[in-house]
Amino acid sequence: MRHVLSALVMNQPGVLAHISGMLASRAFNIDSLAVGATENEEFSRITFVVNGDEKVLDKVRKQLEKLVTVVTVQDYVHSEFVERDLMLIKVSTEGGRRTEIRELVDIFRGRIVDVGEDHVMVEISGREGKIEAFIDRMREFGILEMVRTGRIAMLRNATITQDLPPDVIPEVSDATAS
Repeated sequence: MRHVLSALVMNQPGVLAHISGMLASRAFNIDSLAVGATENEEFSRITFVVNGDEKVLDKVRKQLEKLVTVVTVQDYVHSEFVERDLMLIKVSTEGGRRTEIRELVDIFRGRIVDVGEDHVMVEISGREGKIEAFIDRMREFGILEMVRTGRIAMLRNATITQDLPPDVIPEVSDATAS
């Protein structure tokens, strides 16, 4: 089973290395990983996807929660959430097929962010299935290069900090109380 986990961590050097090293040393495989800033500059959020049963997930969560730099961990498996991937893909336009590519970019709600003599670069975001479908459609034109982010996710009707005591993150708690 696929689990999307989100960890709120202290924004300190080495946190990501510490977490990924801990998971690797316990033979947990991370399918996707993204790290970024939050609304509070003292914290970052790490979103990652792991595959496994409830037992595996429970081990992952317990190991993460033991780390001093981890504030909280949420599993989104039984929650309503929004998830997105981001991709840049460079596609060949040789053979005069630029118009076809542009039409597919529009259909997939992407956007062309760079145009070269014989290629275009497209930015597209969405659920994993959408990204995979777009890649499949671009293969016939010739994919020259592509790069993808890890998955990011956010709960629809709650915040990662809602169950934390106010002294853990006072600024966020005070802002949500008003």
